Amino acid sequence: MKNKLYDVIIIGGGCVGTAVARTLSRFQLNILLLEKGTEICQGTTKANSAIIHGGYDNYPGSLKAKLNVQGSKMFPKLAEELGFTYNRCGSLVLALEEDQIPILRELYQRGIQNGVEGLEILSAQETREREPAVNQRVYGSLSCFTAAVIDPFNYTYALMENALENGAELQVNREVTDLQKTDRGIQVCCGEDRYESHYVVNAAGLYSGRIAEQAGDKGFDLIPTKGVYRLLDTDAKPEIHHVLFQTPTDAGKGVLVTPTYHGNIMIGPTATRAEGPEDTTVDLDSLEWIDQMAKKSVPELSLDKTIREFTGLRAKPVSGDFLIRPSTALPGLIHAAGIESPGLAASPAIADYVLQLLGDAGLELHPDPQFNPIRKAPIVLKELERDRQNQIIRGNPAYGRIVCRCETVSEGEILAAIHRPCGATTVDGIKRRVRPGMGRCQGGFCGPKVIEILARELHIPAEEVLKEHRGSSVIKGKIK
Repeated sequence: MKNKLYDVIIIGGGCVGTAVARTLSRFQLNILLLEKGTEICQGTTKANSAIIHGGYDNYPGSLKAKLNVQGSKMFPKLAEELGFTYNRCGSLVLALEEDQIPILRELYQRGIQNGVEGLEILSAQETREREPAVNQRVYGSLSCFTAAVIDPFNYTYALMENALENGAELQVNREVTDLQKTDRGIQVCCGEDRYESHYVVNAAGLYSGRIAEQAGDKGFDLIPTKGVYRLLDTDAKPEIHHVLFQTPTDAGKGVLVTPTYHGNIMIGPTATRAEGPEDTTVDLDSLEWIDQMAKKSVPELSLDKTIREFTGLRAKPVSGDFLIRPSTALPGLIHAAGIESPGLAASPAIADYVLQLLGDAGLELHPDPQFNPIRKAPIVLKELERDRQNQIIRGNPAYGRIVCRCETVSEGEILAAIHRPCGATTVDGIKRRVRPGMGRCQGGFCGPKVIEILARELHIPAEEVLKEHRGSSVIKGKIK
């Protein structure tokens, strides 16, 4: 008996792979997404700057420029349909030296060519008025009204949930080990497991070059690149209202200072070559460098309010541009590789571009009249008025039991995160969906309770509850 034949198999469950899944679910197609991790959103998407870039810094004519601007324009509607967090706070590129003003003008002209809206060059005084915390010696800035910050975790979960609700399938713990041409299309091998599809989309992030090699494609030279970040507590000073960039130089874009959607301040990243696609080490030299650079933008940053340091990884293409194109070696395979910044902002437009390439390759696209673009957003108790909170608690007392004090997260919210489509199965999966462990104590108080709830709801021993990846069990055994 032959395996089920899919129309499209997507490899990779980050923001690009899930955006492709959700876009394809608008059509009458059999879709499967394969993710190597224990859950989706465990690669590049889990650790980045969380910024929807305006698109002024990408070179005109590049895929980055085109898809960044298109994607940025798609986010307000997507946020409304899918119920994920989105805050259009705007950004400022700061000129901290007088000779950087011409670079701001160059970025402005580049943005105009790219079709970016809401660009304006501000004087030093106007910059200080809009963002009083910036270095008072600032010479001016480039303002971009359309820049925004989001929660990249819940954006990705929202995309996948909606795709599943519209008929897509998801399988985790499926690392692709080979691709083979068959008489029916492409066979995707995950160890002993075999899947067949007419078409395959390679959205494997840091491993997309490896997938390209399995297909026999050349020219996918990707450099695993580390970005070290520092995250400050919500009471850190001073208050920041915009995403703050430094004027790019030959050495790079500099370090950003950004408010997160949830009220923290984040600084970073570095851009150094990683030892490999799993190298998330944080080193003291990198932290000292981002601290020094960030204080050039905001001298009064209270770095003593740090609650976490972490490293994100991205697949940096040697070409400098996204590698989104059909395979030259395996018909039916579409690559969405080399997706570094502004990949998050571009992700919905990347999905549309992949859809176009699949159509050009012969995929028949018949709109599904049953497609529902609306995803019911989860309850976030602390964002509700007291009367509404009490109403929810009366209906489900689990919402009245607070598990995480720092972020005011209830047991009801954790249970919902576990039992929603593509629900959480790990401690970090809970953390990213509903934020226990994201606050000041970083899970010191709520961690054991989260493990207890996961064990109970997944019907497994507490010793089998994972922090994130396979082999990352938190509890090794009982001591009494």
